[in-house]
This record gives sequence, C-alpha cells and structure tokens, in this order.
Amino acid sequence: MTIMLFNAITSTGSAEGLAVSSLVVYDIYKTYINPQATGKRVLWLSKIVIVVFGGCMGALAVGLNAIGLNLDFVYLFMGILIGSAVVPLWNMLMWRKANGVGAVAAAWGGMLLAVTSWLATAALQYGELSLETLGRNEPMLIGNLVAIGSSGLIHFAFSVAQPQNYDFKSMREIETLDEDLDAVPQATDEGPVENLEEAKMWIVKRGFGFSAVVILVWPLLSLAAGVFSKAFFSLWVFVSLVWGFAAAAVIICLPIWESRSSLMGVAYAILGRAPKGIDNNADCMDVEARTSGSADGTCSNSGSTDRVA
Repeated sequence: MTIMLFNAITSTGSAEGLAVSSLVVYDIYKTYINPQATGKRVLWLSKIVIVVFGGCMGALAVGLNAIGLNLDFVYLFMGILIGSAVVPLWNMLMWRKANGVGAVAAAWGGMLLAVTSWLATAALQYGELSLETLGRNEPMLIGNLVAIGSSGLIHFAFSVAQPQNYDFKSMREIETLDEDLDAVPQATDEGPVENLEEAKMWIVKRGFGFSAVVILVWPLLSLAAGVFSKAFFSLWVFVSLVWGFAAAAVIICLPIWESRSSLMGVAYAILGRAPKGIDNNADCMDVEARTSGSADGTCSNSGSTDRVA
C-alpha cells in the first residue's frame, strides 16, 4: 500500500509540474512575451518553472500543516476550488459546440457558487464557521456537488445559446519548435483518425462502465445488508484488500513490462554491452521507413548507438 501511495503521489506531482510548466511557457511566455522562442529556450524555461512550482507547493504544504489543515480537508476543499473546471474542460475537448467564454464563466461562476454553498451549509447546519465545521462531510459534499453541477449547467447554457462549432483542426497543427533532432527519430503520425476514434470509444465505454459499477451498482447491492454485520463487513474489507493489491500489481508491474525493452537497453548501455537480438541493419531500415530515409541512404553506427542509449 505504501508503494502504491508513493507511486500515485509522485506520478501526480510529475503531471502537475509538467502541466504548470506547459501552461506558463506555451500559453503565456511563447504566446505573449517571446513568440520566436526556440526549443532550447522553451526547455530551459520549463525546467525553471518546474523547480519554482515544486518549491512553492512544498512551502504551501508546510504552511497548511502549520495552521492545522490535514490532508482530508485539503483534498475535499480542492474539489470546491477547482471542481468547477472539470465539466467545461471535458466539453472543450469533446464537444464541438462548447463555448470558450462560457467555459471561463462556468469555471469561475461555479467556484464562487461552490464556496458560497460550502460556507452557508456549515453556518446553517452547525451555527458557526470554523475549521472543524467547515471540514465536516455535509458542507464539503454540498460544495463539491455545487461546483460540478453548476459549472456544467452554466457552460451548457452558454454553449447552446452561442455554439462555437469548433472543428478541432488546430489541435492537429501543434507547432514543432525544433526540427534538427537527427539523433532521435521522431514519430510524427499518430495514425488514422479511425484508430483515435477506436481508442476514444474504448476509454469511454470502460470509463463510464467502471464509474457506474463503483458509484451505483456496488452501493445499491450493499443497501440490502442495512447495518453491516461483522461477516458482511469482513467481506467488504476483504474485497477492499483484494482491490488494493490488484491495483498495486497493475500500477507497479504493467509500466515495467511495457518499458522492458527500454529498461534492457539502458541496462546494456550501463554495462557497456550491445543488446542481444538487435539487428542494426533492420533497425536502420525501420527508421528509414518512418523518416523517409537519410541523406545518403545509409545508417551510421553512432545513430544506432544513440537509439539504444
């Protein structure tokens, strides 16, 4: 469980750092400050943003702990603050009629409504506003539900009134900053649109199916038990343990299995040995097929070494 928690935290932190650096560098710096920024400049600035963001998050965590806010409070309050952006973001990615101005209005409006509902529920139900009352389940639940629901309604109203009818073409025209990446052949084709549609349907079916089982089916099946008996509660705990160990096995083992070729390549490179079973000529032909060949039609040993390393 500790390893699974560690992997979840580190992967989330990594994704957050990359997301913030991309927003700052591409959406602010390169768009408004330096549109001619090179790839090296962008990479250098991205690293700086990641370090600064990580330091700020560490300082914030220490500060929140110092004033007595535990992880449970912070986690639930996070839904009140940023939960209103979930539905608008989903709509912007998946719905061609989604309105951009409506998405911004829904995110901010939903957050304001969520905070107001959170404070009002705590005040009305417990008669005071304090860290203890604000951290109770009922105010947190109302705030999170209002954040999700109100933002969805606001964005839907904007989009129906003024549909944007986005064609998603610009998402296929993402700029490549540097083309001189000779040492590492870059895959530039994500495959036919049909493949992407198939992947989308795979995700949608399993995502909605899993959500339905966890949110509806499993709780409904438990209603018949009423107040849990010792035997039923033991079964509940057993299922939770099996779920945890199965999830841990997938989280730990699947990435290792999928990256086995790269890991073996790194291991052979550290030991100074050539990987077994690799045909450099065949590797060269495969690279040339994807990159339309090199200038002289040959594949150098240094290129092969770079790919293995």
